[in-house]
Amino acid sequence: MRYLQSLLLILLLRISTVSHADNYPINYSLDILHYKFELTLSDATDEIIGRTSIVVQFNTNDCKKLRFDLINRSAELKDKGMLVESVLFEDNPVSYKHEKNVLWIDLPRSFAKNSTATFVINYRGIPADGLRIGNNRHGERCFFNENWPNRTRHWLPTVDHPYDKATNEFIITAPSHYQVISNGLLKEESIINANQKLTHWKQSVPISSWLYVLGVAKFAVQHVDEFLGMEIQTWVYPQDRERGFYDFASPTKEVLGFYSNYVGPFAYEKLANIQSPSVGGGMETASAIFYGENLINGKQDVRLRNVVIHEIAHQWFGNAVTETTWDDAWLSEGFATYFTMLFQEYAYGESTYIDELKKARIRVFNFYSKDSTYKIVDSRTAEEGAVTNDMTYQKGAWVLHMLREKMGHEAFREGIRSYYHTFYNKNATTDDFFEVMQKFSKVPLNTFRNQWLHRPEVLNVQVAWSYDSTTSQVEVKIDQKQSTGFTFEFPIEIELVDAISKKIVSFECSGKSSTFKIKVDKNPLALLADPRTTLLAKIEVKEQ
Repeated sequence: MRYLQSLLLILLLRISTVSHADNYPINYSLDILHYKFELTLSDATDEIIGRTSIVVQFNTNDCKKLRFDLINRSAELKDKGMLVESVLFEDNPVSYKHEKNVLWIDLPRSFAKNSTATFVINYRGIPADGLRIGNNRHGERCFFNENWPNRTRHWLPTVDHPYDKATNEFIITAPSHYQVISNGLLKEESIINANQKLTHWKQSVPISSWLYVLGVAKFAVQHVDEFLGMEIQTWVYPQDRERGFYDFASPTKEVLGFYSNYVGPFAYEKLANIQSPSVGGGMETASAIFYGENLINGKQDVRLRNVVIHEIAHQWFGNAVTETTWDDAWLSEGFATYFTMLFQEYAYGESTYIDELKKARIRVFNFYSKDSTYKIVDSRTAEEGAVTNDMTYQKGAWVLHMLREKMGHEAFREGIRSYYHTFYNKNATTDDFFEVMQKFSKVPLNTFRNQWLHRPEVLNVQVAWSYDSTTSQVEVKIDQKQSTGFTFEFPIEIELVDAISKKIVSFECSGKSSTFKIKVDKNPLALLADPRTTLLAKIEVKEQ
């Protein structure tokens, strides 16, 4: 019976959900299995010379063309962008068209379903974005990418969208005084001649294009520790060697242990923390995380510590389990924000956890005051604008906090572990997530999901209370004050405080107004609403 009930709940959840999808031309008839990026970099010019080999699997029998994102060289970009010189299949030229920042490749023949083929793209150009070529804070030349959210196309031909995940390797030929860091494991480092060195990194785990990483600079490298046979590394500028090694000494291993225990296994072959000029805060590139160069100061600042915790959380959420479209970006940013809080609760205590929730709540309210239309799950695309903001991060985290309270902590954890296991190294949607969580919840989650993720409103509550001495009761009236007229269904905790004790009761509210009565021994000194910080709401309390 319980199994049938669960099936019914899942069916209802699916039926009632409004489907969204960004407008990227998703093509499930093809699957990119592997990219091999061969790049030549120089100190004499900012032009890169590229050769990309792409292994394609055909999921149907009728494919005619391949589509890849690659920014054209153009006058609008001051002659920056990429110029395709040839496309090859089995060493033979293939016809192609490169216009409007899209590379179309004509298939030389038909390919059977489930067959694979490798195509080679030769190109060159100066990146207008995506790969930053310039000086670091010490005035030394370096090369660092910043692909988020869809800037890989400025320097690499890829399917530049979260839905497509592939393994990858970088083979970099660069001046010999540089060191190179990328995804995966180091396969080769060889001196080619007096002036050039070849470095080969390869990752066997599929990831989306924004997670590809390349850092080419003078580095001091520390092999910090190991975690379950996986190496933990620190890469910083030589001038910042002592400060950087100290700053990254902790809490990486402890964070890896916590997330592995709470969620599931770490997906990648190593974990490198890297100082970079290409980001201000952090960037969760898979297995090799970038941190803003100015965060390194030798003080182990709380800010850097929290960025480390957040970016490592992304290795699970966003990286290993990736949103299918930009509609569901909260599955990455909201999850990383919330799991940062969970680690803080574990490592630094409940008070730190509550403080972070309160700060996040303020940011949600502030954002809503500027934009009252933004829904966490909505049709959006990186091609047209921002895909993340305080709602995606902070409200997304709060949704998970409230879900944990609604389901119970252990059921929530079991659901998270199942979700991660189910979509490990794959893509997921919000519907996928709630379908899994519903299996572990004793209560329906449909209304909860729709009101917090598919509606833009924030909950605005007025709590009025009075004491009736004739009945020894406290009457509590709870009114919803959303200007749109939309009403939430939610639990609210009320704490009655007297000189000796505290009493917490919980009420389920629905509709514009709800009234409850609480039996007490005497007139309370005070009434507190949401004393444990479990509800994302603006709350005003007044005694009548």
